[in-house]
Amino acid sequence: MTPTAPDARVHLDTHPVHCSAVVATVAGTAAAEVLAGLTSDGWHPVAADALVMVRIDREEPYWAEQTAKALAADGVRVDISPRLREAMDEEWSWAFYPMPWCTRDEMREVSDQAQQIYDAIRTGRLQIHAHAHDGHTTVAVGTYATGLSVHLHGEDHLRCENYPYDDTDGSKDQAIKDFRRLYGDAVRVGPAPLTTTEREADQARGPFTQPTVTGRPLNVPVYLAAPADPEATLDQFLDKNRTWEKHDRWPSEATYAIHESLVYGIELHHPHAPGPRDDLWAVAAYKTPVGDRIWHATVTAGTPEGIITTLLEAVADEHGWSRTTWAASTTTSDRKPVLPLLDGYSWDESVTDAGSMWTSPDGGCRIRHDQKSTWSVNGGKDPQHPSWALKFSEHTPPEVIQQVVFELAEGLGPRRPRALRSPAARSTPATRPPTPGPHPPPGRGR
Repeated sequence: MTPTAPDARVHLDTHPVHCSAVVATVAGTAAAEVLAGLTSDGWHPVAADALVMVRIDREEPYWAEQTAKALAADGVRVDISPRLREAMDEEWSWAFYPMPWCTRDEMREVSDQAQQIYDAIRTGRLQIHAHAHDGHTTVAVGTYATGLSVHLHGEDHLRCENYPYDDTDGSKDQAIKDFRRLYGDAVRVGPAPLTTTEREADQARGPFTQPTVTGRPLNVPVYLAAPADPEATLDQFLDKNRTWEKHDRWPSEATYAIHESLVYGIELHHPHAPGPRDDLWAVAAYKTPVGDRIWHATVTAGTPEGIITTLLEAVADEHGWSRTTWAASTTTSDRKPVLPLLDGYSWDESVTDAGSMWTSPDGGCRIRHDQKSTWSVNGGKDPQHPSWALKFSEHTPPEVIQQVVFELAEGLGPRRPRALRSPAARSTPATRPPTPGPHPPPGRGR
């Protein structure tokens, strides 16, 4: 840590957009020394006088508090915002943690080891030669700049090292050879695509405008956020998921994204002047390329980007749900999709003759499960005139719904424009729902 800096002041606050990241703003004649010290401790410069701490384990408030204590011990004046202080004092744990016997400190230790691996990959100190999916999670093989080769297992805060090899000549080739023997045809050259958490971390390290300029929050819960740009959202999904291919229906009636297996499809409809509650998106799964549809979901035009992106990524991650028994995937008594809400998020549950409903603490989002075993979500402060809606048919895999629910519980996004919720927007006539299918007519291609 930096030497004593009597004329240095550090203000710590939450990131204006990313929910767990922490921003440090430094002032005073000794600011350069403090900035250099924080940079060496893993903080990332985002402005001339500001740095950000962003991690893949969402433990930034804890580590920011350790930084604050170290700075104070060096004589630096530290100011912590009320929002960040609340986050530092919050007690929470990971939902569905695979090692439930671990204490909170032990979980944090595991996460910190995963963070070190992530940082090594990000900074080029660990080169990933190949990756694969073992049916449960991502595995990889790589070599550190020191010459040590390792097999890696897991993603994000659960990534760990397996099978370390010494740094002797030939150990790298042996590590790769063993990796190919273990995972066979599943092996792909190079690093795995970035996870959602890793992409968010990259975004948080980018430059931003300090929120103190206006004094207003720049982010809101994802269910109250601005609607997605449909074309941009689909293009971003396709750029990441190369096993999906884009097809256009001419003239501009709809755009399809089809998985290479031809059993999963996404349709983006192009109605004229759609209202926020008009169906715009549809995703579907089929038994075979020419078989019956098993399940589908529809999404309206006013739905925020974070929710749509999470749904598309959940469908693309077929390893997480494709082995679900279709006939038993969603039943009236099945609460698996809403398990994330039971981990301290304070959503209110109510039961009626029509089914069950979970409402967000601020009343801005509602999740329903009816007696026909279908699930639906709508957002907006007015339940009678929601800003957007998402509907899942019977037999939708609970794992897919659960990913969307988790995003609803934790996600953030840019504030929704008022115009979208105006009476004029609500009076827009609905267009016909899109009819998803994996067999679009020939188009211009991607």
